[in-house]
Amino acid sequence: MLTVLMATRNRAGLLRDVLGAFCQLQSPDSGWKLVVVDNGSTDDTQQVLASFQRRLPMQSAFEPKLGKNAALNAGLELIEGDLIVFTDDDVFPRPDWLVQLRLAADSQTEYSMFGGAIFPRWEVPPPPWVNWLELGPIFTITDPALKEGPLPGLLVTLIQGPNMAIRANIFEEGARLSTSIGPSGPDYPMGGETELVLRLGKQGLKGWHVPHAVVGHFVRKEQLKEAWVLQRGIRWGRGCHRLYPNVKLWMGIPRHLFRDIPKEAFASLVARITFREDALLRSRWRFNILRGKAIEARNISRENTQAKSSQAPGQ
Repeated sequence: MLTVLMATRNRAGLLRDVLGAFCQLQSPDSGWKLVVVDNGSTDDTQQVLASFQRRLPMQSAFEPKLGKNAALNAGLELIEGDLIVFTDDDVFPRPDWLVQLRLAADSQTEYSMFGGAIFPRWEVPPPPWVNWLELGPIFTITDPALKEGPLPGLLVTLIQGPNMAIRANIFEEGARLSTSIGPSGPDYPMGGETELVLRLGKQGLKGWHVPHAVVGHFVRKEQLKEAWVLQRGIRWGRGCHRLYPNVKLWMGIPRHLFRDIPKEAFASLVARITFREDALLRSRWRFNILRGKAIEARNISRENTQAKSSQAPGQ
């Protein structure tokens, strides 16, 4: 048996469509269960969940503490079976999704983490400038050219939250997601599930890509605006610094940023005065990633200072 786990917050309309797609899933021979954790929703999420109780093998829970990873950790208390499949409340799986993940887990017994293919499911046709950018970190999708096989070293980060499976014994032994990273309101460092797979990879657990386990990740029309994408760059940069913090600092800021930020600002200026819209957007994206790294470096420095000041004298 396997458990599918997702967190949701204030997406009742979309969640209804997603759960409708889950009703079309083929069941693995060993069976499956769906756990949905409502992360403090104030819309009709509870009514939507109730309407699917008899249509899906579903158990729901409520986690008032804001944060996707806090909700997922609460859901881990309800898991059953030997494989946990993580996904999101804006994901539309292909009918054989769980069958393919089950097959991979059963055949690749030396591997503990599995990542499936994630394709965009556009709410509206994307504008041409979308093709100017690296779409993976912006819309959380995978490269369609990625072949089935092992994901050694940092390639384990290609296992992403909308479509990943991890053996249940890892959580039974105490592993949990970090609540210091990942969605928790409008302003946060990205990379909650990435932090988990990196941490498990450092412990010696191995990852495997499963291209036939396919989901579509819904891309809302408001995400197809340059302002949204550039703000995403800041969140991505914040997550990158938290995921890879071992850099040399100066005044609490990564030293390389004092070189890279002016360099990227100059590249933006050149692109602007030469009327190269594609180069300008790419440069602004990279610039915001650097800004995000600087912001998160300061946040971590502030957290460390507060932690030290909160210690009682003599400790």
